Formats: sequence, C-alpha cells, structure tokens
Amino acid sequence: MSELTLPLYDLIRRVLLEAQSSVSRAVNTAMVDAYFEIGRLIVEDEQHGHARAEYGEETLKPLSERLTAEFGRGFSMRNLRNMRAFYLTFRNRQTLSARLSWSHYTLLMRLDDEQARDFYIKEAQAENWSVRELDRQINSLLFERLALSRDRVQIKALAEQGQILESPRDAIKDPYILEFLGLPEQAAYSEKDLETALLNNLQSFLLELGKGFAFVARQKRITLDAEHFYIDLAFYNRLLRCFVLIDLKIGKLTHRDLGQMQMYVNFYDREVRTDDENHTIGIILCRDKKETIARYTLPEDNTQIFASKYKLYLPTEDELIREVDEVAKLLEGV
Repeated sequence: MSELTLPLYDLIRRVLLEAQSSVSRAVNTAMVDAYFEIGRLIVEDEQHGHARAEYGEETLKPLSERLTAEFGRGFSMRNLRNMRAFYLTFRNRQTLSARLSWSHYTLLMRLDDEQARDFYIKEAQAENWSVRELDRQINSLLFERLALSRDRVQIKALAEQGQILESPRDAIKDPYILEFLGLPEQAAYSEKDLETALLNNLQSFLLELGKGFAFVARQKRITLDAEHFYIDLAFYNRLLRCFVLIDLKIGKLTHRDLGQMQMYVNFYDREVRTDDENHTIGIILCRDKKETIARYTLPEDNTQIFASKYKLYLPTEDELIREVDEVAKLLEGV
C-alpha cells in the first residue's frame, strides 16, 4: 500500500467505525424503548382484570412461546418479567438514557433504594461505565460508602447529581475495596507485594479511587538533608487540581505514619505544587485504622491528610453499618 493511500484508508476506517458506533447506539436505544413499551403493555394488561397472584404462568408462558417462535431468543418468561419490572421501575420514559444498555438497566432494577439507583445512573452515564464496571461498583457498595460520611441533605444531592468533587474529603472513601487484587484476606504479604498488585491492576485501582485520578509515580523519591524518603504512590486529580499521595500500610495505623505523610504533603506543597494548583492530599491506606490515633494526631481543621481502611473482599452493607456505628460511638465519647 502506497503512502498516498494510507490517509485515505484511515479516513474510510474512521467513517466505518463511527457508523458502527452509531448503529450500535441506535440499536441499543431501540431495544431499550421496545422493552419499556413491552413492559408497559404487560402491566396495562395485568391491570385490566388479571389478579397479580394469577398473572404469571397462565399469561406469560404462552406469550413467551409465541414471541420466541416468531422473533427468536430474548423473550423468555424471565426476560418478560424483567421488562415488566423495567416499566414499573422507570415509569417516566424521559428519564431513560441512550447511553445505558438493557444490560445496565437489568442491574439497576435490582436496587430497591431509589437514591442509590439514581446515583448509579448518573455515575454510569458520566463515567461511561461498562456493564461490568457498573456491576462491580454496585457490589462494592460505592453509594453506601460515599453516603456514610454525609448527612441527609448531602445524600440527596449525591443521588440527584452523582459524585461531585468540590473538596478533598469528597474524593475519599473509607473503606477502599481492593477485591480485584486477588490477595487472600489472611495471607502474609508485604507492602511491596500490595503496591505491585495495585500497579498490576492499575485500571481497576483508578476506578476504585474515583473521578479524575491519573497515575504519576511509584516509589517517588524525595531527599531531605541527604536522607532519601520514598512515597509509595503518587497521583494527580485533574478535577481537584492537586497531587494525591498514597502510602500503604499492612499493619496498624500509627502516629508516625501520619507524621510521615504530613512531611510528604508539606514537601509537595512547598517544592512541587504550582501557584495555580490546590494543596496536596495525603491518603494512608491501612488494614487497621485507629480512629482515636488519627483524630488526635491530625489537627481539628485537617483537610489534607486522610487515613482509610482497605478491604480485600466485597463487604456487606451490614458490615459497613457496623463500622460506622463503631466510629460514632468513639466520637460520642470525646
């Protein structure tokens, strides 16, 4: 192929790829609209004389058989029930997004909490989550983890707007869920092993960190009075316009860990940060966070240093609630 034809090929390839993408979006939108309409028709038929308890085998089975015979797969009784639930969950067709597929909506329909469902819809659209990514965020209880540190008004805003980063605390999760590393919960591993596993799964780790994060460096060296120190991981958040430094601890959090992170943050603020950037954030990821130590080591008006637990498995909602209750009890005793 001559050099003269290469640009022509690239241009034609781009046109075809854009056409494929447009067709895919159009098919997805048509499918979601059709399933919504089928759900509406089933619900309306149910409401015109069929008792809820009786509406099932008697009506959906023959309907499923006839639709499958004419239109092929996709019309099992289970799918028809999903279409019915789809309409009942999202009665306002105008709220449906062309950017979310039917597979996205089948995941979202499982959520009973309307605020959580609204939040995941906003985030899935804004962050262009795949079905797999949405499933992982729901299973890792992202909404619940973000909501734990917010009051009712803030939770309502979280559901209506999605996650908005306006301050460093908005970007912090506690705990962070690192089940994608595949490290056994009780196995012996070093901080270097943890760091290597995080970088080997950098895409998943960036997804867990949240919006706006970009990887900068591993084992970033800083030198003070001829002594070298190494920051485990350095990131930059383009939304908060600041560096985010992460130190990994496989043991208990100590006041020395917090003091060391304070030194890292001070160094970045004074030597690396530019005048148009915001103050550096420091996060210590640890297996065992001592709330009292963190509270009394850090200043009361702290907005830069954060200590968060990490878990190597997906927690249950009950586990998260128990953790919050424990923190609340500690705070009540102050």
